[in-house]
Amino acid sequence: MRTLIKNGKIVTQNSKREIVDGDILIENDRIISIGKCSESADKIIDASGDIVLPGLINTHTHVSMTSLKGLVDDVTFPAFLDKVFHLDDIRTPRDLEAGAAQGCIEMIRSGTTTFLDLYYSEDIIAKAVERSGIRGVLGWAVLDQQFTTQKGDPLDNCKRFYNEFKDHDRIYPAVGLQGVYVCSTETFTRAKEFALEEDLTLTFHLSETRKEVSDCKKKEGFRPGDYLANIGFFNDHCVAAHSAWLTMNEVRAMAAAGVKVSSCPVSNMKLATGGVAPIPEMIDAGMTVSLGTDGSTTNNSLDLFGEMKFVSLLQKSSRWDPTILPAQQVLDFTTINAAKALRMDSKIGSIEAGKKADIIILDGKAPNLRPIFPETLVSNIVYSSYGLNVKTVLCDGKVVMKDNVIQTIDEWKELEEANAAAQELHESI
Repeated sequence: MRTLIKNGKIVTQNSKREIVDGDILIENDRIISIGKCSESADKIIDASGDIVLPGLINTHTHVSMTSLKGLVDDVTFPAFLDKVFHLDDIRTPRDLEAGAAQGCIEMIRSGTTTFLDLYYSEDIIAKAVERSGIRGVLGWAVLDQQFTTQKGDPLDNCKRFYNEFKDHDRIYPAVGLQGVYVCSTETFTRAKEFALEEDLTLTFHLSETRKEVSDCKKKEGFRPGDYLANIGFFNDHCVAAHSAWLTMNEVRAMAAAGVKVSSCPVSNMKLATGGVAPIPEMIDAGMTVSLGTDGSTTNNSLDLFGEMKFVSLLQKSSRWDPTILPAQQVLDFTTINAAKALRMDSKIGSIEAGKKADIIILDGKAPNLRPIFPETLVSNIVYSSYGLNVKTVLCDGKVVMKDNVIQTIDEWKELEEANAAAQELHESI
């Protein structure tokens, strides 16, 4: 099966960050060539006047929490945690799957083709991901048994999920640790050993709040980053979400171990947790930085285009320096850097021959994206675009959305089911 995307303005995100006017030839799930193409194809997608990008990659979210959107807005952080923990305790397989399907639809419509999730019941969430047509790196939540509502040992549950889904297309099992506040040294060590043994992504919340830092110092005698470094937990399979309250000592230790970071600026601002992730220092130390939206309770949106703009503006504002995090660097966070964070940069994250055909097309006629010039195109993408500018999405070479119509699932049916399941959940509160 050959697909030809014709006449697009292609933001390749390759090592030279080239922008190419031309075509992309795809065979099955792989990109064959970029540039002018005269070869025949089974399917032709006209991208004349449009902007073509690699599929975006969200490196921290809780996709099933779309069912909880709006339920815990505008409350203090302790009240937020109490309510979310209660909601997690009463959730059903129905609303978990329906919420995940809604979240996948939202990500498709805003150009995300791969995401890293952290939640329990990833086996249920995986069903929605498979229907959607995008790619999920699904980290089963691991924490001490005394703190969980899961039946049985969370790490054993994670292992069962891995064994069940390790050979599924577009489902990549991962290990997701909740954080230092509910995970003992033993839990961190066992999770790390399993992740390294099976070559899995190891993701976790880290230094999201000042209270987390203070509590860890009281309990372990170290700040969270120093504690995890001290017990030998850090390694190059790690993706640390938030990482807002880090010292330079922690940054250097994480960088030396190959830890990657998923910054979640909108979530942190909405919850008013304070602290601004030291992203310039992370970059100077050689760390790979990417972006996550977090879940729909702390962000309300899974749109990475909005996240790109916010992360740049927050850093500029907090440092009083408009040159910090320029547009190209921020676009890297959601494409090639995010692929590196997941150790998938040989497959996704840029538009290059031999890589997976994860491609999105933005409507070049949209007024907020014009005028279109090569020297301002990336700035327009980062500072001017919205997820709703995405018109066509391919993942693994398959058309997931074409001209704003999702091809893989019955969108309206899924959204109606998600609404009904959420209503049922809300009535049980």
